[in-house]
Amino acid sequence: MAEVFKLDHVYKNFKNDGKEFLALEDVSLSINEGEIFGIIGMSGAGKSTLVRTLNRLEDVTDGKVSFYDKNLADLKATELRLVRRQIAMIFQSFNLLGQRSVLSNVMQPLRIAGVPRSQRKEKALEMLRVVGLEDKKNEYPARLSGGQRQRVAIARALAADPKVLLCDEATSALDPKMTGEILDLLKTINETRKLTIVIITHEMSVVEKICDRVAIIDKGKLAELGEVKEIFRNPQSEPARKLVFPSNPFDPSGNDSKLIRIVFDGLDANRPFIADLVEKTGRKVNILSANTKSVGGIGYGQMVLELPKDETQQKEIIKFFRDGGLSVQEVTAP
Repeated sequence: MAEVFKLDHVYKNFKNDGKEFLALEDVSLSINEGEIFGIIGMSGAGKSTLVRTLNRLEDVTDGKVSFYDKNLADLKATELRLVRRQIAMIFQSFNLLGQRSVLSNVMQPLRIAGVPRSQRKEKALEMLRVVGLEDKKNEYPARLSGGQRQRVAIARALAADPKVLLCDEATSALDPKMTGEILDLLKTINETRKLTIVIITHEMSVVEKICDRVAIIDKGKLAELGEVKEIFRNPQSEPARKLVFPSNPFDPSGNDSKLIRIVFDGLDANRPFIADLVEKTGRKVNILSANTKSVGGIGYGQMVLELPKDETQQKEIIKFFRDGGLSVQEVTAP
């Protein structure tokens, strides 16, 4: 599988009023052709800076960013323009031209590229069909919903047949229903057009729904990188655990109590493991919180349990769950 992007030990420093701020520190990762790759982190983590290095809107201070084995820093202005035509972007704010129709907005990148008008219109209509908005071609952005405006932005991004689509917080301004529809559309586009998609977000629900792999960025550093289902099942870093697992809202009943979180995937989701524990060991636990969700079409769930105060019983219960193939992690009380 071809590497679309490769980052080798990337650093990015910003200078302001004589002070330096390290936005990215020693980030190394690769993004493969045809995948949906997520970059997630809290506000200020450096994820937007990272994505701007992918099309050299930001030059790196140190390290290397490659696009199909081409070092972006080595490209001349004309070469960089050609590369950027292959890397389209959509944003939270849509960035549509309010005084132009939907059709004219979608035609804009083709106009800039010098495509003849007849071909521009034909291609723009094709892209509007892809996003389900051909009937809105003569409308203006102000008359569209947020979800429709983002669909127009996607159509515009696709018009020039890019190899990559960068989505910078593209669903943050949308309600949950519209977010789901846009993510479903992006998934369909990825599958039908084999388009590599990079999604920058602070919402784990976005990553869960459509990403194949994810990089977790924390304070400018790469905290964790891997397949979404594996990180959800067993996050290794503290930033990943904070993003994957909701905080436990309940206090333990006593100082000697131990709280654990058990995580299961589609192979284990239908097993009555709590009932099995009671039946086979006679040990009981208190369920403090639980939830389930779908990650990549696989059932995923987690429970926070309070164990008995006896240390021997605690070890027995943890061993029972781990022997059953469940991930078990100790939880710090709130």
